[in-house]
Amino acid sequence: MAKYPVSQLDRTFSALVDPTRRAILARLERQPGLSVTEIARPLPIKLPAVMKHLDVLSDAGLISRTKSGRTVSVELVAAPMEEAMAWLSRYQRFWSASLDRLANFVEGEDE
Repeated sequence: MAKYPVSQLDRTFSALVDPTRRAILARLERQPGLSVTEIARPLPIKLPAVMKHLDVLSDAGLISRTKSGRTVSVELVAAPMEEAMAWLSRYQRFWSASLDRLANFVEGEDE
């Protein structure tokens, strides 16, 4: 089986597949610049697991980390998600048309 190079889009979707990572990103959207400890506090996992999730997000380019003394702050980087949204939007027409056909079918059933 041939191996394909991993693209930015692949890394973005791979990072976003995990609910813990999505929760971290959503929290960073609401509260930019949280420390790693602040990110870990409400999560039901240990700090080493949080660090692994942050590594995946960082490798995908979805977060940036800044160290000030002993504190590491984390910021959301949304740019890679723009490419994912552009890829998904190509299929919006398909889903819109399918939903329109379904609505027409359901409305026709009521007659």
